[in-house]
Amino acid sequence: MTTRATRSPRRRTVVALAVILAILAAFVVRLIDIQVVKADEHVSESLKYISVGTPLPGQRGSIVDADGTVLAESVTVYDWNIDPQVVFLLEDDEKNPPEIPWAEAAQRIAEITGLDAETLRTEVESQHAADPDSRWYQVKKGLTTEQHIELKDLKAQGLPYMHFTARETRVYPNGAVAGNVIGYLNGEGEAQAGIEKMDSQCLAPTDGEESYRTGKDGVIIPGSETRVDAVDGGAVQLTINSDLQWYMQQMIAEEAQAQGAKGGTVTVVEVKTGKIRAAAEWPTMDPNDLDASGSSTWGSMLFSRTFEPGSTFKAVTAAAVMENAGVTMTSPTVTASSHEKFENGAVINDAFVHPAFQYTLAGALIDSSNVALSKFGTMVSPDVRYDYLQRFGVGEPTVGFPNEQGGELHPTADWDNQSLYTTTFGQYFTVTAPQVAGAYQAIANGGEKIDLSLIESCTAADGTVVTPDAPEHDQIIAPQTAADLTRMLENVAVQGGNAERIEVPGYRVTSKTGTAQVPDGNGGYKQGIYYTSMVGFAPVDDPQYVVVVTLDEPTRITSSAATAPAFQKAMTQTMKTYRVMPSSTPMDALLPKFE
Repeated sequence: MTTRATRSPRRRTVVALAVILAILAAFVVRLIDIQVVKADEHVSESLKYISVGTPLPGQRGSIVDADGTVLAESVTVYDWNIDPQVVFLLEDDEKNPPEIPWAEAAQRIAEITGLDAETLRTEVESQHAADPDSRWYQVKKGLTTEQHIELKDLKAQGLPYMHFTARETRVYPNGAVAGNVIGYLNGEGEAQAGIEKMDSQCLAPTDGEESYRTGKDGVIIPGSETRVDAVDGGAVQLTINSDLQWYMQQMIAEEAQAQGAKGGTVTVVEVKTGKIRAAAEWPTMDPNDLDASGSSTWGSMLFSRTFEPGSTFKAVTAAAVMENAGVTMTSPTVTASSHEKFENGAVINDAFVHPAFQYTLAGALIDSSNVALSKFGTMVSPDVRYDYLQRFGVGEPTVGFPNEQGGELHPTADWDNQSLYTTTFGQYFTVTAPQVAGAYQAIANGGEKIDLSLIESCTAADGTVVTPDAPEHDQIIAPQTAADLTRMLENVAVQGGNAERIEVPGYRVTSKTGTAQVPDGNGGYKQGIYYTSMVGFAPVDDPQYVVVVTLDEPTRITSSAATAPAFQKAMTQTMKTYRVMPSSTPMDALLPKFE
């Protein structure tokens, strides 16, 4: 039997348990209401109290030359402003006048920024008079760190109306040196051309971010701060030698203007590596001041301008017939006059009038006879010659430069009666100057063609060095064929019409000129107007560097002889820059031009 004494504690326990269960039930109901029924509403409300801080910008990487000389870098500059309203509130406060009167402050600001003090005072005062509520006047943009520090010190002396904004800008310390190769950024910091665009993946930084949460009153919630640091862009090292590049740019500008040409280029390639050591052109673009030159110069003519190579590619025809038709440097011979009509109706002319000569292959190259090369070239099939043009790089870009052209190589099915012959002496297909350099690199390198390169490496912000894939090596002709071509090209340099003009004292040099007709835009060619070129390498006994010079429509001398002075200067400077040892062995006996 349950007594009153025992019933009372049990009743209290039951009641307490009921209360607890009721409270738990209320919490469960409320929790379901918050997390399920009104989940979307509460999520939206909570987002009001999350604030994401400003991004943490990383710095774009630098571009340096082969020796580490900086060609492009990002620096912090400062834009300083004045609050005119505060200037004159202080000036008009008779009880608490400014420590530095406005007239004196303007003078000191002008001295630091390089402005005219009177102009600064007048403009600020005029702006305030026109609009007493004006709060902003631009003092000067792009001030250096040194100027920024001086202005901050001046502001601390009692100029509360001075304000600044820091920003990153791209600068090119060597100005126009390799400017067309380096490229530039637009106003939003986006790469537009050149290496800036070509290797933007390495150069571009990864921005960081600061974020935090705040309560309704804007106070940061403790422990909610997060920070992801920015990662600066990597440094791109080029194969370019900036000293040699500077010289070539100055020289080709002088030579192009002396010849009345529209433009000119110089390409220097290292024979044993395929590295481009100079890629100079005129007109030149200074990425620090794009408006100083026309937009047509904001890319690289050297990589984008295609032209018919003309006689420079007679060496490729010679390689094809030597390896596939049993032709040697001196036999067999062909009979060629300066003007001939072939059985299929094609008419071929030489650049100079001469009677019928019994030309050797060496002689055909030395005299640059189109007729003789036509006869030698057609000793092999068009397909064989097409294959050799491809082997030597026609139709394929060299380094993947932005907007680089690969040239045009028509299939043999499109070769008509005339182009069957003109393709033997560098017409009816187009190339760029680097492609010409690449072709002669293979000849100079014993027949081994190495892909050209312009970028040496990318060094990440953490010091990791990433190099491009190793260039492909391809033995495109036999070493003996390359040796014979080299000997014939040396004879071109010694026995050709430009011999005295291209001589480099102490060095045995090869050379070959090219004269390309210029399209008139209407399916024909401009009369008497040419795109001229000259290519060669040195020293013959140990080839080190290939040099290619082009001139766009020279008018003083319209033939390829116009390029001779520039070629001689370019080759001489290249030998000096790299301290190449002079030739130590004499030239072999001269090759006969005729039988």
